[in-house]
Amino acid sequence: MACMKLGTKEDGFRLEGQTWMCSHCIPSDISIEVEGTFFHLHKFPLLSRSGFLEKLIQDFSERMKCEDEIECTLHLDNFPGGAKSFLFIAKFCYDVKVELTARNVVSLRCASEHLQMTASYGEGNLISQTENFLFILFGSWDDTIKALETSEKFLPLAEELHIVSKGIDSLAMIACANTHLLSYSMSEKSMTQSLGSAFLLNGIHSTCDKVPSTEDGWYEDVAFLQMPLFKRLICAVHSKGMAPNKIAEMIIFYAKSHLPLNGRQLSFRQSTLGSMLPSLSDVDQRTMIEEIVMLLPSERGVIPTKFLLKLLRISKILCTSPSSREALERKIGAELDQALLEDLLIPNTCYSAETLYDVECIHRMVNHFMLINGDCSDFISDNLVEEINLVGGSQSLEPMTKVANLLDNYLAEVAPDVNLGLEKFISLAAAIPDYSRPLDDGIYRAIDIYLKAHPWLTDSEKEHLCRLMNYQKFSLEASTHAAHNERLPLRVIVQVLFFEQLHLRTSVAGWLFVSDNFENSQNLSGKVAPTSEHMATTISENSLVFAFDDMKERVSELENEFEGMKQDMGKLVKNKGSWNNFCRRFGLKSKIPCSGEAFQPPKKPVLNGKYKHEKCKSNH
Repeated sequence: MACMKLGTKEDGFRLEGQTWMCSHCIPSDISIEVEGTFFHLHKFPLLSRSGFLEKLIQDFSERMKCEDEIECTLHLDNFPGGAKSFLFIAKFCYDVKVELTARNVVSLRCASEHLQMTASYGEGNLISQTENFLFILFGSWDDTIKALETSEKFLPLAEELHIVSKGIDSLAMIACANTHLLSYSMSEKSMTQSLGSAFLLNGIHSTCDKVPSTEDGWYEDVAFLQMPLFKRLICAVHSKGMAPNKIAEMIIFYAKSHLPLNGRQLSFRQSTLGSMLPSLSDVDQRTMIEEIVMLLPSERGVIPTKFLLKLLRISKILCTSPSSREALERKIGAELDQALLEDLLIPNTCYSAETLYDVECIHRMVNHFMLINGDCSDFISDNLVEEINLVGGSQSLEPMTKVANLLDNYLAEVAPDVNLGLEKFISLAAAIPDYSRPLDDGIYRAIDIYLKAHPWLTDSEKEHLCRLMNYQKFSLEASTHAAHNERLPLRVIVQVLFFEQLHLRTSVAGWLFVSDNFENSQNLSGKVAPTSEHMATTISENSLVFAFDDMKERVSELENEFEGMKQDMGKLVKNKGSWNNFCRRFGLKSKIPCSGEAFQPPKKPVLNGKYKHEKCKSNH
């Protein structure tokens, strides 16, 4: 901490109640009142240092016309620093020993400017002394922080004197030069170590700054700045070329220190820091959020999506401006593939809202994501997606696939809400194109949960909802569950069975192709003696023949069932009793009983967008 000692005389002032008296043999001839505190002083020491006091004394003498008989009485209103600063100045005028520090230099610089203590009223006057001290002080990170903290009380005068701008530039230069060692340079540190814990330079008594123990330790220092100064610091480090990720880290730390981001438990260090900071009102928090949103870097990938969603959640609670919330939604939408499901479950805070969660907000963010990532969605087909996956170019579709999976899980979470309208559910599910879903198990699960929570839907509404699904992209587990799901319309079940039959016929054709190639290879081998490797292949192929026979039997059963359905569809009456007769007629009940539970996708690894269920396929 830097300090400067001024004056040579011993302290000759004493306090009597609310009055400061100068211990001098000559009676005082002037009384100055500052914020209820009186100073009984002498005119000459003040006239020799202050142009402002000189003018006030002259004006008083001209009014009273009796300077020698009546004590001059002055009142200083709105004096920078109040009575404490004026006591320092009074001692300075009497050449009493005083000390400039980082905590009082700003108030004294403003007070000396107010009193016009220029060099015309004595060499080494207080304006020049405080200016010199500030020049040296701004070379230290800690002292600059302290000076800026005190300068907030003396705006706009501190701004007019360029104290704030110089302090901000000093912090920005130190931060951009080295964000880890925000203290003296190595040469200054070595000088300090050689001279001991303190050294004297041009009357400045300094001690070495404490080096932050962590790389982001300096974030705690700037967290004590009020929002206007913090905003200027962010603009300064940005103009000086600080990396966007460092700026983002500084903003995140500042926001976590001042805002209750959804009641999140802070670390011990941050909670201790938060207890030292003044609590903000709802209005101040609302203003701070709007300012922070404007400060966020525009570069993608530098701000965690989790933090943005936390900020959006509290923005809705505090009812920030629509433009601020819209800006947050755009930023989140641009990186929606990095979001987590738990963070997307934003409660609906609007009094007129019907749904439990803010579904419309998620819909807007999905639309922002599609504006950036879905420019070519109208021209991409399923065949093209398969080709991209085969040539290894699926990385460009990875964000779309992540968002599709995230959206399906979100729909499954909000589906039990009875107040969630059908059109809202459909529009949100359709916001992501079909090609972004390698499997439709997720959207089937969400639709199944929605149907279970909304049993009053008509058949036409159910069919309209089921158009979101592509039955050709069902896994074996999803197809089996859907074929016995009483909540689905009958037409949908028929389509599911049809595509299951189609898949099995395709598999049979593949087996026939393999079998033919194997027989041809045997014929071409002629009388060549079988090797051990050849015998192992033969044994393997024999086992495949048995699996092939089972598959042909399953295909035959499906064909018979499908033909029977087409004949009996017109005879069925749409009620529960007829549905049970229908299940018994085609043997569905005897195979897999329908428990009425919603579909749960299997926890199996995914390869190229498809679940691994070859074992299940081979059993059929």
